[in-house]
Amino acid sequence: MKKIIFIVLFLATASSQDWGSRSGSFLRMGISARSIAMGGGFTAELDKSFATFHNPAWAAFLIDRHFGSSYTNLSLDRRLAANSFAMSLPPTAGIGVAWVFAGVSDIQGRFSTGMKSSKMQTGENALIITFAQRIMPWLSIGANFKLLKYDLPITESDQISGSGIGFDIGLLIKTGRYNTLGIVIQDLSSNYQWDTNDIYTQGGPYKEDFPIIYRIGSRFFNKGLSIVGDVGLITNHKTFSSLLPRLGVEYGFLEQYFFRGGYGNGRIGFGAGYEYRLFKQKDSRIDYAFSMDWVSQTAHTISYAFSF
Repeated sequence: MKKIIFIVLFLATASSQDWGSRSGSFLRMGISARSIAMGGGFTAELDKSFATFHNPAWAAFLIDRHFGSSYTNLSLDRRLAANSFAMSLPPTAGIGVAWVFAGVSDIQGRFSTGMKSSKMQTGENALIITFAQRIMPWLSIGANFKLLKYDLPITESDQISGSGIGFDIGLLIKTGRYNTLGIVIQDLSSNYQWDTNDIYTQGGPYKEDFPIIYRIGSRFFNKGLSIVGDVGLITNHKTFSSLLPRLGVEYGFLEQYFFRGGYGNGRIGFGAGYEYRLFKQKDSRIDYAFSMDWVSQTAHTISYAFSF
């Protein structure tokens, strides 16, 4: 059994290095500290910092309004930041909006002679708009609509931008008081459209597709212990590419302190959280996560969640 588990984790990690380098990877790295610390397998779990990011169908089950903000400091001077707001739309719907940014600044430009020129920066942005509808008291369906843009510097004065749209579709089933089942199709038709005619002689418009991921996951909670996980099938629009399992655990102490660990997206994560009262009982939460991937690149993430 140990050998089987090792082989599955090895193959998943090896394949994650491949799909992680494809277009739109900043949307597959994980957003909030809580989700990163637990491996990212939140297809069936509610993330209070980003209620609709992992599964848009959650918006239809929200009671409070949820605001979240997160910042990740990555190795190689990279950074990832995001903000989110989601709320119910009575009687049976929910909406949300989120912004995700990933980029690198202070890139030292150089002339052909090797002398330094001005510093440049690159960045990817996604504006995500969510709508969800509860079909039955225990069943909801939702969708994320994404506006995507990628700014890429070429020289000090030349820069190209790729833009596009994309979609996520999610289904959420309440299988019990503390158990849920989630299904998500991530990055359906997501892509960047590039036009390099102004820079390259033989340039031209072309489309850079994101990989489509089909996820199914579940969540279990009992006596302060939460176990979440999902499995993703990664495709290149036509054929199966690889399998991505994710699993995480969380233990709540005194209903206020939380300790977490997990594996997913080719990374091992650990973290802690503190839930407290700002205006009303348990309306605020601050979380921290440390994660490390297969090649020992590390990341520190801090998130804040507020519900009202």
